[in-house]
Amino acid sequence: MRHVLNVILQLLLYVGFCSVSVGFQPEVTGSIPRGMQRGTTQKVTLQGVRLGDGHQLLMDRPGLTVRSLKAVDDKNVELELEAPADMAPGLYPMRLVAQTGLSNVILFAVGAMPTVDEKEPNSDPASPQAIDYNVTVEGSITREDEDYYLVRLKQGQPLTVELEGVRLKKGRSNPFFDPLVAVLSSEFSELASSDDAPLLQQDCLCTIEAPADGDYLIMVRDSAYGGDNDRYRLHLGSFPRPIAVIPSGGPPGASIDVTCVAVSGDVWIEKVQLPNEPSDAFPLIVSNSHGVAPSPNFLRVQPMSNFVEVEPNNSYQEATDGLMPGAFCGIIGEPGDSDFFSFEAKKDQTIHLRLYARDVLRSALDGVVNVYNAKGARVGGNDDSGGPDSFLEYKVPADGTYYVGITDHLNNGSPAHAYRMEVKLTEPELTLTLPDRRRYEATQINIPQGNRAAVMINATRRGVAGPIDIQGLDLPVGVSLTPIQMPESQSTVPLLLSATPEAAIGGSLVQFVGGIPGDATVGRFTQRHQLLIGQNNNVVYDYDADRAAVAVINPLPCQLHIATPNVPIVRNGSMDLLVKIDRGGLDADVPIQLLYNPPGIGSSGTITIPKDQSEAVIPLTANESAAIGTWPLIAYAVVQGNEIASDAVMLEIAEKFLTVAIPKTSAELGKEASVAVDVEVNREFSGSGELEILGLPAGVTCDQPKVEFKHDTPQVVFQVRITETARVGQHKTLVIRATIPDSAGVITQTEGTGVLQIDKRAELASDPLKQIDQTGTAGAPKSKPLSRLEELRLLHQKKKSPSSP
Repeated sequence: MRHVLNVILQLLLYVGFCSVSVGFQPEVTGSIPRGMQRGTTQKVTLQGVRLGDGHQLLMDRPGLTVRSLKAVDDKNVELELEAPADMAPGLYPMRLVAQTGLSNVILFAVGAMPTVDEKEPNSDPASPQAIDYNVTVEGSITREDEDYYLVRLKQGQPLTVELEGVRLKKGRSNPFFDPLVAVLSSEFSELASSDDAPLLQQDCLCTIEAPADGDYLIMVRDSAYGGDNDRYRLHLGSFPRPIAVIPSGGPPGASIDVTCVAVSGDVWIEKVQLPNEPSDAFPLIVSNSHGVAPSPNFLRVQPMSNFVEVEPNNSYQEATDGLMPGAFCGIIGEPGDSDFFSFEAKKDQTIHLRLYARDVLRSALDGVVNVYNAKGARVGGNDDSGGPDSFLEYKVPADGTYYVGITDHLNNGSPAHAYRMEVKLTEPELTLTLPDRRRYEATQINIPQGNRAAVMINATRRGVAGPIDIQGLDLPVGVSLTPIQMPESQSTVPLLLSATPEAAIGGSLVQFVGGIPGDATVGRFTQRHQLLIGQNNNVVYDYDADRAAVAVINPLPCQLHIATPNVPIVRNGSMDLLVKIDRGGLDADVPIQLLYNPPGIGSSGTITIPKDQSEAVIPLTANESAAIGTWPLIAYAVVQGNEIASDAVMLEIAEKFLTVAIPKTSAELGKEASVAVDVEVNREFSGSGELEILGLPAGVTCDQPKVEFKHDTPQVVFQVRITETARVGQHKTLVIRATIPDSAGVITQTEGTGVLQIDKRAELASDPLKQIDQTGTAGAPKSKPLSRLEELRLLHQKKKSPSSP
């Protein structure tokens, strides 16, 4: 637990330090337009701040081609984009690469239908903007704004409306744009409306069939009548729009028939060709003679067979037969519905059961999973430990038939409550992630030419053990990764990247891969981008990427270096770490700190190298449980708004050099006392070391606070004087600092805590009548009272005496 808290503290310090450079990186706030039609080219303007040196676009998903890119000024970059005619509609993450760093991610939309722009005024239902059928409208909502569009339909003609609004926003927004869409008759009566569609992550989706020939209105507004020039893309027409696809996945390379479920509950069959490679979230675009869906449904492509529920399967006696490994797929179709599947398992097998609903399928289901034995008795279950969905592992106690039941947490159900339950034997897993350096912002890595950058990388092991070697695939040309192995006992390690002075300025998307020597398990990389943060820090919209952005940026004048420690730091020890900077002409203060602390090591926060100096010391301390071994140390600095890292040096953490015991010492005011310190040296050393007493309370002095000792010294004594001003009572403050010579330097260790008991002076009473000796004779002086230490010594001698009872 202590190690976990230590890691959390260091990451918090790291986050705070890295936030210094936020205001120097390019930031993209949006684009005009927010999307384009496939099969066309489109001029796009990126808007933001600090964009004047932008020169490249990075995109997480392939498809778009950048035909030209030109920075107009610090707030605008002009692009010309080309989208192939067969490009899948949806949202494409992109970020700008500038000479000063990587921008944040925004989403750019690609659709299948022609685009028209909103034309004001259209805020009155009596004077709506007339538009064609099967188009995409780009518009915006100002405060308390309503936008009305008119489309003419024939009786029975379908009209499906999907809006992208929340999905186009970014950053922290409270309140954020929460769109609402309604379809109205020409008499303004509402035929359908939508606020939050689970599939679209709080965007809107609704559909009607025209009850008669005539004009129909589509209204768009913020659900709370807010709005701040919030842009949206409104798709309307006859296109298919399934809210669920069953089965929601299949084996790689398979051609499967899927049942598509519409908002109305209507179903139809589509044939789907799955990719040849596994995918955690394959974007399926449904298309047919009615059109092309504006955005994807997501499928799991994994090497296991599908088992689709067969109703009735509301109890274990009616369970749909399945096999393990297998994917159990279905829909909790109505309130109170439950779905059961059966499978065979063997004794001592550990079964991995994971539900996919809200997390990948974007289903409305809040799933609960329970496992039952052959007699129908519940033997395990879970609700939400796998994130928004459920996950559990179950060790099988005996051969036989087992059942898994799936329900909604609140017993809800609808055509949108789809699920996929994957049941398989537990397999080894190794997952790599980059922790966020700034809260809610995915980590990106900027490396100045001829310099270094460093971040932390995390690993999650399941069913595997051992040290992890990490490499980066598709690094920018001229960038190298310093090998730093992650120890078996650790889950985080520094990631140090270097760029040559000749490395071309530009960026690439890099996959970090981890492997355990002698183990076939290959670690995969994943990074979550939390794009929109709402009330109570709720993550409204996010997506997962399998690569991280790395860029080479303009050179900086400085280089940072750590002086390699010549001696180890021992448990309960301390050390001054020397950090140097090659200024290269920089005339400014430079804040520095360690990238992280090894387990059990503490360091100061930010230390500043003054502008007239070239080095500073970072104090290190090791607690009594510091992790024995050798650990990489990297220092970090912010220079001219950008971040640089030192080279990595190795710090050895060793066991204590000596053990010290400080027996309790008692003394009176105005007297002297001897503080005895027992010394046990754990390993020999040549020459003499030094013990220094520290932590003396106020009013207590020591004329000789430092005493020499050798490897065979059993005890040292410090003479202390108690003045009349010392506070009476018990003082648990005494510690001993030891400095031990080593062939390469000096090792420092601090031990304690000792107790000094200060008592009042024992004096004769001022009243002669009370000056009575033990026989009752007045005026006879009392014998000198024993100190507490003397009393304890006499008691000890008495216990050792053969005559004592």
